[in-house]
Amino acid sequence: MSDTPGKQQNTAAFYGQAVASFAVAMAATAIGIYQLSADAWVRGFLAVAVLYLVTSAFTLAKVIRDRQEGAAATPAYTSFEKR
Repeated sequence: MSDTPGKQQNTAAFYGQAVASFAVAMAATAIGIYQLSADAWVRGFLAVAVLYLVTSAFTLAKVIRDRQEGAAATPAYTSFEKR
């Protein structure tokens, strides 16, 4: 009997909600930056900063996921058997 949990799958509704939430957040940020009463270079800097933040968040989420999947694949204990 294996104690290893199976891979969890997200529902289509959860996936759709996550995509919609991301799209709304990006659109609201883009509109906010566009409507900002500042010079074009300030708005451009903010737009690039937001894009950098988004890519960094995706990378961090992937690294955390990969680390968790790697930890789940290795046993949590060490064997005391002599070789």
